[in-house]
Amino acid sequence: MTSTDQQPFLSIKDLKVHFSTEDGTVKAVDGLSFDLMRGKTLGIVGESGSGKSVTNLTILGLHNPDSTTVEGSIELDGEELNGASHKTLEKLRGNKMSMIFQDALASLSPYHTIGTQIGEVYRKHTGASKKEARARAIEMLTRVGIPQPDVRVDDYPHQFSGGMRQRAMIAMALVCDPELLIADEPTTALDVTVQAQIMDLLKDLQKEFGTAIIFITHDLGVIADIADDVLVMYGGRCVERGPKEEVLRTPQHPYTWGLLSSMPSLDGPVDVPLNPIPGSPPSLLNPPSGCRFHPRCAFAEKVEGDRCSTERPLLEILDGRGKACHLTDDQRREFFADLAASKAH
Repeated sequence: MTSTDQQPFLSIKDLKVHFSTEDGTVKAVDGLSFDLMRGKTLGIVGESGSGKSVTNLTILGLHNPDSTTVEGSIELDGEELNGASHKTLEKLRGNKMSMIFQDALASLSPYHTIGTQIGEVYRKHTGASKKEARARAIEMLTRVGIPQPDVRVDDYPHQFSGGMRQRAMIAMALVCDPELLIADEPTTALDVTVQAQIMDLLKDLQKEFGTAIIFITHDLGVIADIADDVLVMYGGRCVERGPKEEVLRTPQHPYTWGLLSSMPSLDGPVDVPLNPIPGSPPSLLNPPSGCRFHPRCAFAEKVEGDRCSTERPLLEILDGRGKACHLTDDQRREFFADLAASKAH
C-alpha cells in the first residue's frame, strides 16, 4: 500500500512509550496520536521532558528494546514499524526516514572526515563505490551551501563552524533523499542569522523533494516560521494541535497560552513583563492524575468539581483542531480574552 494525497504518509495511533528504571516506570509518551502528510511540516513543541524527542526516536526504532515498552501503531507509508525487525528498521533509517540531531558536534565522529561520514550512509543504502560516494557527498555539500565543497569534503568536524556542521548533518540526513525527515531542535545552538539560513534550506529542500518533516523545538518563533501544523506536548501527552495560524493566534489550552505569554513581543509595549508558567514539568515516574497540567494551571479551580485532578481530558478533534481541556468553550473565550487584554496593557 502506498500513500496518496488523502492518506497520511506517517500515522501515529495511541503511541505509548514506557521505560523501566530502578526507580519505576517512566511514562515518557502516554497515548499520542497524529498524522503527517507528504510535503507538510508538523511542529512539535513543549518543554524539556514533554516526550518530543522520545516520540521521534521511537519512530526511528532508536530505543533499547530490553528496557522500553512500545504500544500503539506507527505506520510509515502504510508499513507498520512498531514490532518491525531490526533489519527492516535499519534498512529504512537513513534511506526512507532520517533524522537531524540537535548537537552536530556530538553526533559527528571526530575521527572521520565529513565526506567519509556522508558517503558511508550513501554506500550503505545504495551499494555505491567509494568514488561514487565521494561525488555524492560533494554534491550534497554543494546543495546545503557549503563553500568549496570539493575541498571541505576532506575536512574534519572540528574544522567546520557550528552552522557548517549543522549543514553537514542535514546533508548526511538527506543524502538518500528520505521521504520523512525528523529535525530535533537543529537550530538551538546557532545564532539567529544561521538559524534563518537553516530554516530556509529545509523549506527549499522540502519543496524540491516533497519531504514530510517533523520539526521538534521549544521555540514558538521557529514553529511560526516553518510549520504547517502544530502539536503541543505536555507530560507525554498532546494537549493541543491544529493549523499553525490557529494555534498561535487563538490557543485553546492553558499550557499553550502559557507558552505564548512567556514569549517577548516585538510589537507590544516594552514595559510589559513576561509571564512564565509557574512550577516545573511533572515527573513522568509519578505523573499527576487527571490533567497532567492541572498542578500548574491557573484555571483548574474554575472547572466544576475536581475533574482536573481526577479525570483525564480527552483530545477532542474537530476540523483538524483539538485540545485536551475541561474548560468549556465559553469559559475559554472569557478567560483568554481577559488574559489577552491584560498582556496588551
